[in-house]
Amino acid sequence: MPTSLQGIAEKARSQKQYRFRNLYGMLNEELLTESWREIKKSAASGVDQISAQDYEQNLEGNIRDLVERLKQKRYRAKLVKRHYIPKGNGKLRPLGIPAVEDKLLQVAATRLLAAIYEQDFLPCSYGYRPGVGALEAVDDLTVKLQFGRYSYVVEADIKGFFDNLDHHWMIRMLEERVEDRAFLGLIRKWLRAGILDTTGAILHPVTGTPQGGVVSPVLSNVYLHYVLDLWFEKVVKPRCRGEACLLRYADDYVCAFEYQEEAERFYAALGPRLEKFGLTLAVEKTRILPFSRQQPPGQSSFEFLGFEFRWGWDRAGKAHLKRRTARAKLRASLQRFTQWCRENRQRRLPVLFQQLNSKLRGYYQYYGVHGNSASLRQFFEGAVRILLKWLNRRSQRPSYTWQGFQAILAHFKIERPRIVGQSRRRKATALA
Repeated sequence: MPTSLQGIAEKARSQKQYRFRNLYGMLNEELLTESWREIKKSAASGVDQISAQDYEQNLEGNIRDLVERLKQKRYRAKLVKRHYIPKGNGKLRPLGIPAVEDKLLQVAATRLLAAIYEQDFLPCSYGYRPGVGALEAVDDLTVKLQFGRYSYVVEADIKGFFDNLDHHWMIRMLEERVEDRAFLGLIRKWLRAGILDTTGAILHPVTGTPQGGVVSPVLSNVYLHYVLDLWFEKVVKPRCRGEACLLRYADDYVCAFEYQEEAERFYAALGPRLEKFGLTLAVEKTRILPFSRQQPPGQSSFEFLGFEFRWGWDRAGKAHLKRRTARAKLRASLQRFTQWCRENRQRRLPVLFQQLNSKLRGYYQYYGVHGNSASLRQFFEGAVRILLKWLNRRSQRPSYTWQGFQAILAHFKIERPRIVGQSRRRKATALA
């Protein structure tokens, strides 16, 4: 972290009520040049069709021009190009792709906001933060449920969070720590930036922040920090006689309680709390679930971050919390793999298997948690059958028998299912 950001972080840590006044002035050539390293150079270009490679050809001049326009208050945010990706349930998720220049400025602003709010965010928040992620949330939830006195789980879902984030509340929340009108003005520009839809229509949002935008993750964390995390920590937990916990990854979260009446009280208060800030609870995806070691194994289960949690027995006959890949996620992964095989089956085998092993390593890196061997084998066996099917469609006649295909897998040393320990995952993340 540059010295300037370290100073911001230290002041934010030591002075919890301090409001920062000169963030806009810190968007200088030095910070923008450092922020350029975080730009993914292979990412899609925005509405201006300028790629990262194009922008980098005159990086110094482009950054100097951008800083000059910022000083003269002539900077204008470009339209955000909309792109849709499958969600796995037959629906499409809209993503926003800013122009490269806007993306660069958002990276710099995100670094400033992160230096401040990383000192304020609570340990229950795991999404888009340094040093923690989805697997840490899964592991920590496992430990809490296994060794805590929790008997009820509240599954809750916010309907279209990124589309309904209230701009007025967002700015009010930022003003708790930022007293810089010019910097807040930048945030407003990005929140209100027009969206170029795939149909060619230009949309002007009055709520929400584009999912996939560079600044969106830190803004969403700030929003839910005030809406959910602080409320749970300062209001909900002190009113509970028993244990209570919240774990949140972006807008995906789960709560656990020791007593049923406290879970019901939280459930009743959650909807009005979200509505106050312009959000809506997805009632069809929200429920109170009895979840304790006293229940018969397999009677109840819930999903969180791609895993299904349920109680079972260990080898000693004691109650043990088990995790496996959520069925819907497993089916979606095999569907995506089928699409990949269809699109890449004509590649030369060395190239195809190199990419295949990379995909398998990534899958095991996430889902290779202890107790999930059966789901890993199920995915691997399904993937192998799909691969054989599409390799045999490279020509009009089938190319491989099952025995010949097994020899090919052995020759290219296909990645076999394996459990990846937590320490190995963290080491791999650090090296990445």
